[in-house]
Amino acid sequence: MAELIQQRIEERIPELEHLERVGLFTQKEVKSIIKRATALEYKLHRLIINKEDFIAYIQYEINVLELIKKRRAHIHYQFKREEIEFPIIHRINSVFRRATNKWKSDVQLWFSHIAFCKKWASKGQLSRVFSSLLAIHPDKPALWIMAAKSELEDMDSSESARHLFLRALRFHPDDKKVYQEYFRMELLHAEKLRKQQKELEMAEMDLGEYEFSPEILSGKLADVVYRNATEKIQGAEFIISLLKIAAIFDFTKELQDAILQDLQTKYTEDAATWDFMARRELEAPAAGEELQTAKGRASDIARREERCCQVYEEGLTSLNTEPMWTCYVSFCLERHKRKTNVQELKDKRQEKLLGVLQRAHDSSLLKENYYKNWLQILLSSGDAEGGARVAVAATQRYSQSAATWSLSLQTLIQLGSDDMGRLFQEAITHVHPKRGLVSAVAAVAMEMKESYLDWSYTTGGYKKARKTFISLHENRPFSKAFFTRMIQIEKEQETPKMSNLRDYYERALREFGTSDDDLWLEYIKEELGPNGQPENCGKIHWRAMKFLEGECVERFVSKYTLLQTGHI
Repeated sequence: MAELIQQRIEERIPELEHLERVGLFTQKEVKSIIKRATALEYKLHRLIINKEDFIAYIQYEINVLELIKKRRAHIHYQFKREEIEFPIIHRINSVFRRATNKWKSDVQLWFSHIAFCKKWASKGQLSRVFSSLLAIHPDKPALWIMAAKSELEDMDSSESARHLFLRALRFHPDDKKVYQEYFRMELLHAEKLRKQQKELEMAEMDLGEYEFSPEILSGKLADVVYRNATEKIQGAEFIISLLKIAAIFDFTKELQDAILQDLQTKYTEDAATWDFMARRELEAPAAGEELQTAKGRASDIARREERCCQVYEEGLTSLNTEPMWTCYVSFCLERHKRKTNVQELKDKRQEKLLGVLQRAHDSSLLKENYYKNWLQILLSSGDAEGGARVAVAATQRYSQSAATWSLSLQTLIQLGSDDMGRLFQEAITHVHPKRGLVSAVAAVAMEMKESYLDWSYTTGGYKKARKTFISLHENRPFSKAFFTRMIQIEKEQETPKMSNLRDYYERALREFGTSDDDLWLEYIKEELGPNGQPENCGKIHWRAMKFLEGECVERFVSKYTLLQTGHI
């Protein structure tokens, strides 16, 4: 091993001599490089090799390259690159190959090699790295796309990029992203040829027998890709994605028209088609005179939005489904959120949105998450009655959703609605863990109980709050806050009853006594208070030591000691 390492170090001598001779490095720096390189070489030739050692070696060599680059710029010396940089780059590529052969599955290591090749190595080396990578990872479509893009952008080879895409489609014949990028590549190729033709015509150069193919210049290859893609992959969203790519290029009007015709012919039963067609109306050209004033621009935008809504309405006549209403509501929400200083346009957008929400609800096709937006708009505009009505309607539409119950109850508490009590009892019926609800939903049920207790105390005082507590104290799940809030309410009274406080603490400890040492400590403090009986503290302490588990015991002992010594 030592002989091999010595040979590797000796191979560095010519480049190091050049570095010292031209004044890029000093003799002392050259010796330091040899010493460091020897240590790194030994690590690469151990019986058990580590990936980190290879990375450290590569990083050190790259740092040397960077330093050489800076030194060259500093002394304005740009010669002898073949004798200095090229051997270092070749050595780094060699180490990268050894590393990727050893750890073939580490894609990030391959990416590091690719990044190095793009910055320092030759273009041919970059292609070889991608070729090796794809031979090992042909199952990853993103790598095929990356390799094809590299051929197109770094190597300026449309033919190689096309070849890679065709190979990728053999492995991934139904991959949408591969087809999308292949489609884009053909359009970029056509655009490049059109630019070349234009430049040659401007230079008035004689091309001889060579001619630019009109079919390729017009994007016919992209059209072939589109036809093949749509045979393999169905769906309006995929066709729309190709149409959006084609729209980027200014020479694809015929292709766009053909794609649009297919979309309107084959996918009228897809909400995405109507959504796309409606939004296209926003891009329609406007009259120049109107755009001179803010009011004129607002009027033009209002007309465009109205045309969009007309398309949605047309779609609803033949496709009255939840996805269709979702697209319509989503569009209206987006327009409503857009800022404008023209109040008339604001009011019109809000009126349209509220109307669409109401109609979608009446059709029982409004998605759950849009009820929250509906409530926010009504409450922000001061329509408390409408907000209460929508809150109740949401619970009827999604009676099994704890999130909807929680949102509606919180809204009714905020509005002080008389329906709160009745609605909460209904919520308990629907959102009960015995009915098969999961823990995430149970958490919402606990939050509703706390909110209901607060609301009862706010609207009916202590008697109503205690009545609510009694009606709920057997309905699990509970939260600690539910009990501590009732304890707080009791203590806020002029003459709090110690028997009631004991009952609240006992019920809380029944639920949380094994893990909450603070609750036991608060109970002891209560008995030490003016209304308590200090002789009960010993019993409570004994029970706490018996019930608490794990680290809670140690914490309780420490805090109880501090309480006895008067430190807390």
